[in-house]
Amino acid sequence: MSAPKSRHVPSSRHSPSADDSHARAFPVTQQVVYNQQESRAPIYNANISGGFNKFLVSNIDVLQLLYQRAATGAMHDSDERFPPPLCHPETREAVIYRILDWYEYQQGPGKPIMWVYAPAGYGKTAFAGTLAEKLEEKSSKLKFNPVGATFFFWRTSPERNSPARFIITLAYQLSMSIPKLAPHVENAVKQNPMILTKTLKIQLKKLTVDPFRALGDTKGIRNRLVIVDGLDECINSDRESRIEGNYAEDRETVQVRVLNLIRTLVSHQLPLFFLILSRPEVWIKQQLESQQFKDVVEPLDLYEVGDHMNDVETFVRAELSRLGMGEEDVVQRVVREAGGHMLYAATLIRRIEDPYGDPRLRLQNLLGNHSDSSPDLSHSTSFSSLYELYRQILRSCPEGVRSVMIEALEDIDVANNDFAPEVDMDRALSVLDRLSGRVPGAGFRALRGPHAVLNLSFADAWKGKTMPVGSIRTLLPFRQDIFFIHSSFREFLTNARVSLKFHVDWKTGCRRLLLGCLDYMSSIRLESEVDEDHLRYALARWPLLWRRWSYTQPEIADLLGMFQKLLSIDFTACFVHVFTFDRTLLYDAHPSFLLCINGSHKYIFSGKDMDMYESERLAKEGISHVVASHKAAMLHLLQTSHIYANDWSSLFFNAVFHYLLDLSRSGEVVDWESDTVVKGLKTLRVRRKVFEKLMKDVEKTAHVYVDDYPEEGEEMGNYEALCGLVQCVE
Repeated sequence: MSAPKSRHVPSSRHSPSADDSHARAFPVTQQVVYNQQESRAPIYNANISGGFNKFLVSNIDVLQLLYQRAATGAMHDSDERFPPPLCHPETREAVIYRILDWYEYQQGPGKPIMWVYAPAGYGKTAFAGTLAEKLEEKSSKLKFNPVGATFFFWRTSPERNSPARFIITLAYQLSMSIPKLAPHVENAVKQNPMILTKTLKIQLKKLTVDPFRALGDTKGIRNRLVIVDGLDECINSDRESRIEGNYAEDRETVQVRVLNLIRTLVSHQLPLFFLILSRPEVWIKQQLESQQFKDVVEPLDLYEVGDHMNDVETFVRAELSRLGMGEEDVVQRVVREAGGHMLYAATLIRRIEDPYGDPRLRLQNLLGNHSDSSPDLSHSTSFSSLYELYRQILRSCPEGVRSVMIEALEDIDVANNDFAPEVDMDRALSVLDRLSGRVPGAGFRALRGPHAVLNLSFADAWKGKTMPVGSIRTLLPFRQDIFFIHSSFREFLTNARVSLKFHVDWKTGCRRLLLGCLDYMSSIRLESEVDEDHLRYALARWPLLWRRWSYTQPEIADLLGMFQKLLSIDFTACFVHVFTFDRTLLYDAHPSFLLCINGSHKYIFSGKDMDMYESERLAKEGISHVVASHKAAMLHLLQTSHIYANDWSSLFFNAVFHYLLDLSRSGEVVDWESDTVVKGLKTLRVRRKVFEKLMKDVEKTAHVYVDDYPEEGEEMGNYEALCGLVQCVE
């Protein structure tokens, strides 16, 4: 074992001298030494029988022993972590000041525990290291080190991925940080060396609680901060090695166990305060929000504090300038791609500064091709670290539910932008569970493992907020990747070369959800109740699911089977329900009307499959059935006397607009006058208020359409003429 760094070496009075035979004889192994009262010679693994009341060890360097039994690599300034990940200068300052405000080393914070949480890749470890350094810089001025102890858990380190060395490591550091505590820790070990092999609960009492109590009044001791980073990386690896593949459940227990140890320390009102950093795993969140913790924990969402876009821009600007690529347009392009995600930006910078290539060309390739999962991106050594992080997270899911996890990931990949932001993952997955034929709740449970890279509680951020009003292009930033923390994870999942056994197949997900929608729709009639979420989703979203699936070039036989299914559905009833959805609908429900108008086959078949449409009767009948039903549903609502303007949903206004727009492009005035929908609209004029409300909302839809597609504005002349015909009083 290498010698400890200078700040960790015990003082000379603890260091064994060259002629201290007793100290040299004491082995730093699992063996335990006992000293008899009548003899100072050590006895190894001897049977213990009468003649003494205590196991007393003397002439050994206890702090050196603690050091050798501690997880030295878990300390923030350890050689194992060198160079430690730190925040880029002038970034994360808002978070640092926020925590310094909480931790007041002279008076102490109102709550002794702060939980800082954020998804994978948001720089929690870099932030923890930076905070520790900033506090240590104050040591000279304060005449003491505010950092009492640190423990950085790490999944792949045998010493740091288990709590076995947690208490010993803290006890050693606290003895260094608070010198008058050291003798009492030494006495505890000398009285019973076996304490180092006892349970964590006993170690906690003997190596921390009792030594502090032995000091008497601790009010004169300045508060020390204990930083515990990466709690979610504590996976209890010893158990993992014994029970292959079963550690996912065990890690929840062991992480909660560490939290309970910290809670016990807090209950003794010691001059210690704890900063815990982790991903927002479900079980960690539940424990810290439980009754026993809520009064002593102050949570802090790292994502909500500070300006992440500005931090990323500061980092990117500095790094690109260092590489001679600091042009403003290049900086802004990288900043947009990173989306406030520092890990992505840092990984990208590491990739382009490869000494064996042109950084500008590498950057161009990465930004230009990453969405297509180019080989350059997929196999780069720098991005492999990001992908390996994702694989580690997914491997934490128990083997028995991995197939369900993959299926659920496929579902949310396909339906990611189908739900309004205020719909949380739990509710969305309950819909997808029904459509995919899973047991209720199975999808959400299966995604506990990759929770750190999924936004399972996205809806919380939208409580009390209102979606901006505007065109679809205005809303796009609020809709993209609602349930994925960062687009890189989505790209990872869909790239089989890097996700390997965790690959999700978009085509499979599309087909499964589409089949589920059509199966449920086959039982819907005009008199049916469609209040359940999965039914409303099926009715509103099936056209887009069909279109997405058709883009994947399905097999002809499979496509014909889907057309057969279309013929079994009462689409008139289905469209009527869609057109009268109440205004509390929580889905972004805008079905593709390209599937519901004349010529829709052009959007279903690619050029090479167009011959099939011309030759397959089933295909023509299926499309004709949908188009006719769409028109019949509009007529039904226009001709139903008990329907009022407020009964119509925005989808009905969209349907009327797109129908009139399509008619204006494909017909002459004589065709307009004979059209049954036009006649239905003109008949509705007798109900003046209802008619005016409808046409006003249709006009609003037309304005949004022109905003989205300004190039279509010049072609709206015929549409306006048709609307004039509809509204003309004879």
